[in-house]
Amino acid sequence: MMNSNFDYKEDFFEDEVIELPIEDTIDLHSFSPKEIKAVVEEYLYQAHQKHFPVVRIIHGKGIGVQREIVRKILSSSVYVESFSDGGLTGGSWGATVAYLKYQD
Repeated sequence: MMNSNFDYKEDFFEDEVIELPIEDTIDLHSFSPKEIKAVVEEYLYQAHQKHFPVVRIIHGKGIGVQREIVRKILSSSVYVESFSDGGLTGGSWGATVAYLKYQD
């Protein structure tokens, strides 16, 4: 019999911080929509610190909501020079490739 006062998600995951290794690709499928903005902004900062010239952000194809959120963030980021679809081998329109900029 389950305890009715027990909320599995709240009791175990509410304040859990998960650190992920920073690579040149991030898959957003495991993040909730309310986390996307903060995750992408932090990812861009960390990728820039690692001097990645290009990163790939996998947001999925779906109906395009996540893609639009990601692209809005990219268009206003100080770390991004330009961005485009992932291409035929990089996820097509289910991923966005961002070219990071650095001062010479």
